[in-house]
Amino acid sequence: MKKKPRGAAVPMIVVNRQGEKPLHRQIYDGFRAMILERRLQPGQQIPSTRALAGELRISRIPILDAYAQLLAEGYIESRSGSGTFVTNSLSDQFLSVRPAVASVVNDPASDAISRVSRLLPVEGTPWFRGAGSFSVGQIAYDHFPFRVWSDLVTRHAKRVRVSSMNYSDPMGSEEFREVIAAYLRAARAVHCEASQIMVVNGSQHALDLSARVLLDPDSPVWIEEPGYQFLRHTLMLAGSRLVPVPVDSEGLDVAAGVKLCRNARVAYVTPSHQYPLGSTMSTARRLQLLEWAHRYKAWIVEDDYDSEYRYESMPVASMQGLDPGSRVIYIGTFSKTLFPSLRLGYIVIPSTLVGRFVAVRQTNDLCPSLLYQAALADFMSGGHFARHVRKTRQLYAERRNALAQSLRREFGSETEILGAEAGMHLVVTLPPGLSDRKISARATQEGLWLWPLSSAYAGTNARQGFILGFGGTKADEMLHQVRRLRKAVHGESGYSGRT
Repeated sequence: MKKKPRGAAVPMIVVNRQGEKPLHRQIYDGFRAMILERRLQPGQQIPSTRALAGELRISRIPILDAYAQLLAEGYIESRSGSGTFVTNSLSDQFLSVRPAVASVVNDPASDAISRVSRLLPVEGTPWFRGAGSFSVGQIAYDHFPFRVWSDLVTRHAKRVRVSSMNYSDPMGSEEFREVIAAYLRAARAVHCEASQIMVVNGSQHALDLSARVLLDPDSPVWIEEPGYQFLRHTLMLAGSRLVPVPVDSEGLDVAAGVKLCRNARVAYVTPSHQYPLGSTMSTARRLQLLEWAHRYKAWIVEDDYDSEYRYESMPVASMQGLDPGSRVIYIGTFSKTLFPSLRLGYIVIPSTLVGRFVAVRQTNDLCPSLLYQAALADFMSGGHFARHVRKTRQLYAERRNALAQSLRREFGSETEILGAEAGMHLVVTLPPGLSDRKISARATQEGLWLWPLSSAYAGTNARQGFILGFGGTKADEMLHQVRRLRKAVHGESGYSGRT
């Protein structure tokens, strides 16, 4: 049952002592309008007559009269020992009694909004917010060490100091950055010191900051084709000129990028686990990309979003660790290894750019919150993070295997499976003639969260398929969920699968 809002905050009731309408009627009309317009929700507590009288600086008598009328008409109810609340049963009556809202048709071209914001799609992505089968980025919540994490957060919450309530270092907690630096040097072969690490609110925040620091309007930027949809949106808001560079089994095709635009300012890449197709950039391509960056004084932004999870071999070392000339900005996140709402990530910044990133960050959100940094520093220092990653790596390998086997069983040779060697998602293609967006939109109504592959393409020559997350679905439930997927696909143009 959905929890009802509580709390007796004083609503915006305005009374006119010189008005023709009696005070009790003004109060009654005010409450009734707020209830019908949902500004006061069913189950929400309203102030006592004494509290409201004090706030409005009037006698309690007109308030008592107004409450009596609202009570008689069923808008509010009194609960012994608790107070007065908006009636819960009104929730089913709103649509029939709520005043109609005038329809206003706006011309988007005349709206006072920026040109770049109009470039972003507004139709929404219904498959993004869902938590269920195949949701991309969903973790194995059933295996998260809740007790350990809760104890650490509680411990730090109970030790609040005055200093921790003020604005903090825009780079983040020094203790936490030291822990991250030690982890990255050991696990990802990143060359860094704590002074180069900036704590951010997830990798999306890091991508946005890097665009603000490195790019001017109309700066050409290499992006992977296909690639991360929300990176494209970030770069569009920065006014950048996007240069989609094709991706193959060795990652970004650097030679193709040079032909398309050799003087690009930045190349955004996911070399350890290309998003979404899953390829790993070969060493030859990495060195080629680094050589390009040094020759043309360009920057490389390495988004290392889920490199901890690799199943056929050891995790691949970072590209940043190969760079002798500090042309790589390295981005990581804890959204995949821990949980998405944690909103903690980091940027490893070349020393020459640290001051620039700090200046931009301070105009963006000033500084990061300290509580979760402190808890996560202890979580990592105590060995809990490493144990959790080892455990979930084995778990996700089992879930990945179950998904791949189920896809082959239910779809046969009509589809292709890509990128199953690493990460927390894989890609399955669709036969010609099917629309992944149509299927995805319809499947959300059935609790299937199928991210359409075509949304990862900047150009028009998009492959049709799905990006399927497997982290949140148990291995023994995978076949059932894939059969539901096949049924969703079957509903499009009579496709039957299994060839």
